[in-house]
Amino acid sequence: MTTSIYADPNETPPIVQAVPLGLQHVLAMFASNVTPSIIVAGAAGLAFGGPEQIYLIQMAMLFAGVATLFQTVGLGPVGARLPIMQGTSFAFVGVLAGVAATQGLSVALSACIIAGVIHFFLGAFIQYLRWLFPPLITGLVILAIGLYLIPVAIKYAAGGAATFQMEAESFGSLMHWSVALSVVVVALVLKFFTRGAVSNSAILIGLIAGYLLALTFGMVNFAPVASAAWVTDLQPLPYGFEFNLGAVFAVTLVSIVSAIETVGDTSATTKAGAGRQATDREVAGATYADGLGTAVAGVFGGLPNTSFSQNVGIVGMTGIMSRHVVTIGALVLILCGLLPKIGAVIASMPLPVLGGGVIVMFGMVAAAGLNMLSEVDMTRRNMVIIAVSLAAGLGLNLVPTAVQYIPGVWQTLMTSAVAPTAIVAIALNLLLPEDI
Repeated sequence: MTTSIYADPNETPPIVQAVPLGLQHVLAMFASNVTPSIIVAGAAGLAFGGPEQIYLIQMAMLFAGVATLFQTVGLGPVGARLPIMQGTSFAFVGVLAGVAATQGLSVALSACIIAGVIHFFLGAFIQYLRWLFPPLITGLVILAIGLYLIPVAIKYAAGGAATFQMEAESFGSLMHWSVALSVVVVALVLKFFTRGAVSNSAILIGLIAGYLLALTFGMVNFAPVASAAWVTDLQPLPYGFEFNLGAVFAVTLVSIVSAIETVGDTSATTKAGAGRQATDREVAGATYADGLGTAVAGVFGGLPNTSFSQNVGIVGMTGIMSRHVVTIGALVLILCGLLPKIGAVIASMPLPVLGGGVIVMFGMVAAAGLNMLSEVDMTRRNMVIIAVSLAAGLGLNLVPTAVQYIPGVWQTLMTSAVAPTAIVAIALNLLLPEDI
């Protein structure tokens, strides 16, 4: 039961209250939204801080805003018309980084477009698929995503590789770790010892603190900022279109899991802000918006978009259900996406700064998976499913040569940690009998 007078999504607080609330939604998801693009760009071999990476960052901001407008303003059946913020999910990073590294961004982004279209049509019958993804499955998949990404965070915190900014000889230096740990310390202190907007934007403020420390160490290169354009030049299909069945299958599989998560976020939003369950139309509309946002973003070089769970927490904390507040946040993101100078500043962030931030973010992804698994009754059957699924997913990721004779993108799929964990978990959950 809500205590707010703004429990109706169609109501709007006074503008002096609505604008700061909208900015708070942006601050809470900003770092998590742009980080996947930085990682996938690095996996694809794009120059760190180069114009191509800056472009991908711009698309992450721009189409997070566009997808949020699909969600809050709506377009026919599209959109829950609830205060749901959209952004690029870490769930897609493992698969897309692997595809981009082995097949190129053309295959990866083309798979995003097709998966987005499929995701869109899921809106018509998403309620009938929820039984395939109980907390056991979704918790396992999210846990696998977090565990897969944690080594990436450590690598970045230690300075990355010679193919990025730092020389291999300085990898793991005290300077790099000092910068990375400053981000972690500032983020944790602000998260747990402050409240409101400061607490919700703790990771972003931590990144700014680490950035400033790196600046004093002479680690920041502002040349890309000076050379960046003032207005984004949108490029349809910047890397062309290249169909690959394995890549489409992998991204679509993650999209289905993401769709189930969006159903949960939609229900959590209405429960936290209005004290009621989400309607079927709201659930379907939210799924349509996910898919449409993903497909449109993919056309212009953006990664898949889905609902952001951390913003659900803001609705619960403030009690303000106004969708127009989040619409203001969407407009801020679109403005940022249209200004390449902003993307260039983000791209100038040294890897140890990013590493400190993603140590926290990726750890929280794993923790979110554990939290979902805590709802599961740990019977012998369920423990076997957890054991075998994680062993298959993480094991193949750690020893990729075990499937070296599997061709092309299918090998990438098998070693992505996420896909094999999901496939094995779903299969075992359907096949194994319940404990007697």
